[in-house]
Amino acid sequence: MASAKATKVALAASLGVSRASLYYKPKRPPSDEALKAKIAAVMAENPAYGHRRVATALVMNRKPVIRVMRLFGLKPRVRRGVRFVKPDDRGRPETRIPNVLKVLRPIRANVVWAGDFTYFWFLGRFWFAATVIDVHTREVLGWHVANHHTTALVIEAFRDAVRRTGASPEWFHSDQGSEYVAGAYESLLASHGTKASQSRKGSPWQNGFQESFYSGFKLELGDVGRFAHVGELIEAVHQQVAYYNNRRIHSALDMPPVAYRELQEQKIAAFAAPTGYFYSTGLLVKSV
Repeated sequence: MASAKATKVALAASLGVSRASLYYKPKRPPSDEALKAKIAAVMAENPAYGHRRVATALVMNRKPVIRVMRLFGLKPRVRRGVRFVKPDDRGRPETRIPNVLKVLRPIRANVVWAGDFTYFWFLGRFWFAATVIDVHTREVLGWHVANHHTTALVIEAFRDAVRRTGASPEWFHSDQGSEYVAGAYESLLASHGTKASQSRKGSPWQNGFQESFYSGFKLELGDVGRFAHVGELIEAVHQQVAYYNNRRIHSALDMPPVAYRELQEQKIAAFAAPTGYFYSTGLLVKSV
């Protein structure tokens, strides 16, 4: 004990301060408490936000946000789950459909759409939600919820995207699940003049746009066991998609997907107006 005291005396002397100063704990400045409240309010509405999106939402530098989040132990919710494996896909040979996303990065909407589906265990059975995302804007364009994961599930999601946008993509990217390699789905794409693109089997990262979306989507949707019937689940899925599209800051865009799409449309329209072109469903069209 005496040795420890002597060591602290020596340390204080070397620093040119009193030994009591070594025990001083500075009080949290009021500004930290105020920023903590602002950060907590943002994270309450957006549980998946880390420091980057919190700073974007508050329109401020990241450094004070990082410092205060560390100081008060504020962390985003993180979900760890097991990916649903389609039993009938095991052992089936790979298709020869190329992965266009290896060589193509769209610079406007409706060039490449990507599709996939996820699942929920609800009322003693699986329920499935299929979505279609625009790879450029990251906007969820169409979706469908059902108690099966047949080709009809993903077909309805694609048709919903077409109805909502009034457009069809040049390419549609998916994994090699049986739902996406079925003849009915191939015919659907062909009828819209859309070419297929597919990830390699067992390579979910090659459809990272959908994988990333579902990771945050299921976290923010929360425990579906709180719903009393399937109608409430479907309504919650619709509300969560609307939140993702219109309010949730996408980390790759620094704004919600709809805001990003509208900004891109405004830029294209501003460029096109003096040249006699106009913007229509993702394309520049020459006025007659």
